[in-house]
Amino acid sequence: METSNQPEVVSKETGTVHHVLAHSYFFYFISFLFGVFLDFFYPVRIFSNPAMIPIGIVFLIFASFLILWAQKTSQDLRKIEKKSKEAFCRGPYCYTRSPTHWGLFLLILGFSIITNALFVTVFTIIAFLVSKFVFLKKEESVLVEKYGTPYVEYKKLVKF
Repeated sequence: METSNQPEVVSKETGTVHHVLAHSYFFYFISFLFGVFLDFFYPVRIFSNPAMIPIGIVFLIFASFLILWAQKTSQDLRKIEKKSKEAFCRGPYCYTRSPTHWGLFLLILGFSIITNALFVTVFTIIAFLVSKFVFLKKEESVLVEKYGTPYVEYKKLVKF
């Protein structure tokens, strides 16, 4: 989960959840800008068929819905006093432990499909992988430190 009403646990190794997420989102932003910059100067197209545009639009709509749903659900977690694995498994968090990251990935990927931009697509995939294996790993360390056993049980329940 990305927010809570408990005081943030600050570890010298990992920082706070919001600190880690801010770095992750900033990395996505920089990767996106770099991809746009390269696509502007080296316009390499992925698709020759404009039929891919509706797929990109579906990605944009689904991603926006997923991000809003995840944010609403994480705000609702603040209202729960006793945290348990069931408290974490709510809304999109029953399917994935990082729905906002998936939404961000699909949002930018949808944009890259609509604009038919190779470099935006490539850097979106790179940003997703870096976020998954660097930033989300740090975020989960902070959450385990903050919530302990309930979060570890939740991680066992929701693998994706």
